[in-house]
Amino acid sequence: MALKREFFVALAAGFCTAGPAVASCGSAFCLVNTNWSVQGIWNEPGLRADLRYEYIDQDQPRTGTRDIAVGEIPHHHDEIRTLNRNIFATLDYGFNDYWGASLVIPWVDRKHDHIHNHGGGKLLESWNFSDLGDIRLTGRYQFLAGESPEKISLSFAGFTAGLKLPTGKTDVANGDGDVAERTLQPGTGTTDALIGAYYRQVLGQWNASWFIQANAQLPLNSHANFRPGRQILADLGVRWEATDKLGVLLQLNAHHKARDSGSDAEPDDSGSRTLSISPGVTYTVTRGIQLYAFVQLPVYQRVNGVQLVADRSFAAGASMQF
Repeated sequence: MALKREFFVALAAGFCTAGPAVASCGSAFCLVNTNWSVQGIWNEPGLRADLRYEYIDQDQPRTGTRDIAVGEIPHHHDEIRTLNRNIFATLDYGFNDYWGASLVIPWVDRKHDHIHNHGGGKLLESWNFSDLGDIRLTGRYQFLAGESPEKISLSFAGFTAGLKLPTGKTDVANGDGDVAERTLQPGTGTTDALIGAYYRQVLGQWNASWFIQANAQLPLNSHANFRPGRQILADLGVRWEATDKLGVLLQLNAHHKARDSGSDAEPDDSGSRTLSISPGVTYTVTRGIQLYAFVQLPVYQRVNGVQLVADRSFAAGASMQF
């Protein structure tokens, strides 16, 4: 079932390599998909690696579907800004044409500022840290779902399953010893089940391909009186091979996050629904090395309570096949 590599110079896909999160403090991971193995760029058996950087500056308070000013709706904490600069290292191994596995290691770099309203005073509190996030381990199974008589159109379907592990800290504090909100922490402290299904079609006559994928992240337990809300993600994307080296991509990413729960959670200010459009490009440096970049633009955002959001996010990286 090995495919001709010219069909897959580069392809955006899957769900975000680290689980997206939007909360009152604004901690987040980009929703754009670079799960290349699911989408076909890594289709031959063997080892592949991917290194991705993303930049998300959440500096806009929002309630429902409306932007508001800092402190416009009184809270114990008036959120000002969260700057996320995250790095993800992915190792992917294809055992054969059907089975594969991926390990994703996130490094979270986060700066957060808010005003603490206490006893009539307004105290500026800040956190600035870099640390390991929650590691993900997933497996996949893929099969040929159909092909045209001329073999210029191939269809594939597949399933993914795995776990998000509680490897990230949940007790990071600032210089004053104040522990950050749970949604700001590098990890959730919980083990989450990851399940998904996808379908993709290669349209060789047009040098194009498209995909659709749905994924769920389901917490299996609580940690220190905190349980993150379940998440559902859906992605629709197309890719056109403009030249032998340049690929043009477009994704539509939908994300639903339920409210967090537990005495250490903020259920009134957690949970959201987001729809984003994500154009991107890829460039093949050599047969085994490819670069990519995306900008993600939200077209619909509805949040519960008051939360910080970004008006755009950026992701860029490099993938290598050994």
